[in-house]
Amino acid sequence: MIHMRLLVVDLLAERKAFGKEGVREIITHFDDPEVFLWSPHTTERTDYGFGTVVSSPVECDYIAITGSRRNVSSWEPWMDEVAELIQTADVPIIGICFGHQIIAAALGGRVERADEGSHFVSSVKYTDGTSVDAVFTHQDHVIDAGELEVIGSAEHCAIAACQHPTRPIRTVQYHPEATSRILSEALRLGDMTKAEAEVFDMTKDLINVKDSLLT
Repeated sequence: MIHMRLLVVDLLAERKAFGKEGVREIITHFDDPEVFLWSPHTTERTDYGFGTVVSSPVECDYIAITGSRRNVSSWEPWMDEVAELIQTADVPIIGICFGHQIIAAALGGRVERADEGSHFVSSVKYTDGTSVDAVFTHQDHVIDAGELEVIGSAEHCAIAACQHPTRPIRTVQYHPEATSRILSEALRLGDMTKAEAEVFDMTKDLINVKDSLLT
């Protein structure tokens, strides 16, 4: 059997719920991958109990770039390494939130910071006519998608989902990995307060990682 090697650019590695459990949710949508965790933004990470921590990108079959507490609009030196990976990789790439933004920026786009953050469940309308509900929590916005094609928009976010016209790259501004279980873990572990959690209507039928990025 050939095993898929999945490189997770793991940019919430310092957080137990949104890092560890968010990555766990992402990898459940792959077929038993061998997981590599690369976190160029920090040397202090949570022990996930799964995956192999690496200090630089490794040979892989797929790349997933997670969200982050850092901001593409406030560029940091380590982001150059991520941008280079995006520009040179010859394997499929998916990006979530910060991942969506840094992929756009690396491919000629532009990211700007809004005056206020957006933290809620919102409808996303796709160019194929479908509409889905998704969790948003961000303040940076892609305002120019660069090489990417815009395939989904929300009322507050014109560039909410993208794909590359010639490369196997898909990105979303929202968080398809943010399930009710993960929000519960965030509350339990202190990653989120009850007031912060209450703004998200988790009773809605939210789009997941597979349907948003892997189909």
